[in-house]
Amino acid sequence: MIHFFFKCQFHYMPVFFYISYTYNDDVMLLTSPKLLDFVQVKVNSSTSSFMNVNNIVSNIINDKSNKPDRKHKSDSHTQYVPEIKKVKNKLSKKNRRNSGNIHEDSIFSNNNDNFFNDKSLVKIPSRSYRLNKAKKKLKNSVSITNQSKQNSNNNQDVINVDNSSTVKKVLINTPLTIQELSYKLNIFPAEIITYLFVKKGFSVTINQVIDVPIAQEIALSYDFILLGNEYDYHPEPRLNNELNNSLVKTARSPIITILGHVDHGKTSLLSSILKTNILNKEYGGITQSILAYEVIYTNHNKNHKLIFLDTPGHKAFQSMRIRSAKVTDIVLLVIAADDGLKPQTVEAIKYINDMNLNCIVVINKIDKPEININYVKEELSKNGIFGEEYGGNTMIVEVSALKGYNIELLLNKICLLSEKLNLVTNKNQSAEGTILEAYLDKKQGSIANIVVQNGTLKIGDIIVSSGNYGKIKSIISSTGCKLKSSGPSSIVRILGFSAMPQAGSLFIVVDSERDAKKYCSDFANSNNDILSDSLKILNTRVTVNTNCNKKQFNLIVKADTQGSLEAIIQLLSSISQNKVQINIVFANFGNISSSDIELASTTSSIIMAFNINNTSQINNLIKKYNIVYKNFNIIYDMLDYIENYMLNLLEVEYNKKLIGRATVQTVFNINKGMVAGCVINEGVLKKISYIKVLRKNSIVYEGSLESLKRLKDDVDEVYAQNECGLMCSYNDWEKFDVIDIYELVALEKTL
Repeated sequence: MIHFFFKCQFHYMPVFFYISYTYNDDVMLLTSPKLLDFVQVKVNSSTSSFMNVNNIVSNIINDKSNKPDRKHKSDSHTQYVPEIKKVKNKLSKKNRRNSGNIHEDSIFSNNNDNFFNDKSLVKIPSRSYRLNKAKKKLKNSVSITNQSKQNSNNNQDVINVDNSSTVKKVLINTPLTIQELSYKLNIFPAEIITYLFVKKGFSVTINQVIDVPIAQEIALSYDFILLGNEYDYHPEPRLNNELNNSLVKTARSPIITILGHVDHGKTSLLSSILKTNILNKEYGGITQSILAYEVIYTNHNKNHKLIFLDTPGHKAFQSMRIRSAKVTDIVLLVIAADDGLKPQTVEAIKYINDMNLNCIVVINKIDKPEININYVKEELSKNGIFGEEYGGNTMIVEVSALKGYNIELLLNKICLLSEKLNLVTNKNQSAEGTILEAYLDKKQGSIANIVVQNGTLKIGDIIVSSGNYGKIKSIISSTGCKLKSSGPSSIVRILGFSAMPQAGSLFIVVDSERDAKKYCSDFANSNNDILSDSLKILNTRVTVNTNCNKKQFNLIVKADTQGSLEAIIQLLSSISQNKVQINIVFANFGNISSSDIELASTTSSIIMAFNINNTSQINNLIKKYNIVYKNFNIIYDMLDYIENYMLNLLEVEYNKKLIGRATVQTVFNINKGMVAGCVINEGVLKKISYIKVLRKNSIVYEGSLESLKRLKDDVDEVYAQNECGLMCSYNDWEKFDVIDIYELVALEKTL
């Protein structure tokens, strides 16, 4: 009847092994204990069990997760009783550093739980508390067996998690940096850099941009599934227009957005509604920004206030059309009867279907001859827009904007649909809406064109949008009148933001400046750079054809507003860059500054401006530094200029056309070099010809002629069956060499 009691001292915590196989309570304490390799314990006369003590202790020591925090090493002394401290102080510093920490909850495993009974439990001081040395004593004993069971079960749950069924999917549709790709794939950047160097031979840095095909190839190599870019447009959550029943509801005016392809008569239709000529106010007769207009129309002795948004139809202004579609209540889809559905028409239909917008189709230019309105309606049906005559619920109105035909009918339809929608709001709530456009005025500062969708905006309100806030100082209506407040469904120009808000973002009015700062701090934690992705598409990056020697075209872009800048970047993205790479050094909106001039001079860039008025000082700096500077008011002109500038950077390419053949009869030497005396066998030999010298059907020389003579006279061409002498940079002529004669035809330069 013997009890074994093992007392082992390790780095920080004492560990006690209590092994029993007796039938009474006598205990033998070993004053000089040694760790035994195997201890045999007989439970009864027929069975025996072995416990490898060394293995248990080694596993605990090697458990790195239980090592103490080095900076708290000195504090742990307060956890032990004085008797334990005496033993611990005998250990050397080296042993303390190399020894592992033993936790009370990892001494025994589940397999040994049945080896102990309730009487054999050893109470060990818990390390979960840091007690005051002077005032508190050790407490909160922990049961080793129960803790071991709990931790073993927890570990088992973690280990048994099956991640094999996880499907890794990723969407890569724009160029991105190595760091951004590593975030998407959850892979270390060093692995991606190594992959590109070993597999592709590209030496890249973590901030360098790689092209879409290369990024997709890397994702596939790590077993990712590439998601298709089903939609170019992802609608954001719209404002919550559901009002509490307890709030006072008032009717509001509809916001009507005019969408359609360029030159289909959108602005002409609006001019006919307003009974004024809007086209005279626009450069080139085209719309290049979002313009708002108010109309008071009387229908059935009731005045209706209608808010119209005119949008650009050019493909470069897609972002403006998206912003207008987000805030609208009714869409007027304008289609030219003589032109049918075009790309921007299909784009507008996509917004209507995706955002479930209320729509009235306006077929314009019905006064033109040879039109087929039924064909237009069939095309609409193929794209999911069904008129009432085709069993749908979409109103279709045929008008002539130039002659004013059916304009009254169209306005009646708009009022009818507006009443059907029953648009209501609460004027007393805090204002909220959308930033349509933003720009910087050199005298007043940041100005934003906004649409108030809910509530009432007043002077003095604290407004917050896209990480910026400010106090409203001025409210100006679309007609230029100064207002003290602006109610729902109004489009106004405000002054008050401390910095430029982001076009297309939502705004809200908050109660205090403290709330505004909190909102801005939350916004600052997210990445909301509207131009970063677009610039990556344009700027120099690692591509499949990285080794090709492309021409570089450095460019600085300045525009009057955010929307214009977005349109210009979108326009530049549509230009082919197979031969010339556009590298946008800097892009921003606002007036040109002296720093822009210095940057252009340093980087050898040209400056492209859109609707910018320079001061005389800036113009003098442009002349001083000899900067190539162009300012445009029409976006088409800017596109043509940039394309022509890029074409001028390319070398002329020629197509070789065989026009004759000659044979060398003799070779003689003159002071300038070797001359080949030839006979023209067929065709003609011209002085500006390109020749190939063949010897035994192998090409020994290719190049251009330098001199052509017949007898002693210089001639421009020699025809068949005549003799001549020619000279070029080749001097190793031999008799009977064959000369193929080509005419170089200059090819049209293409990007």
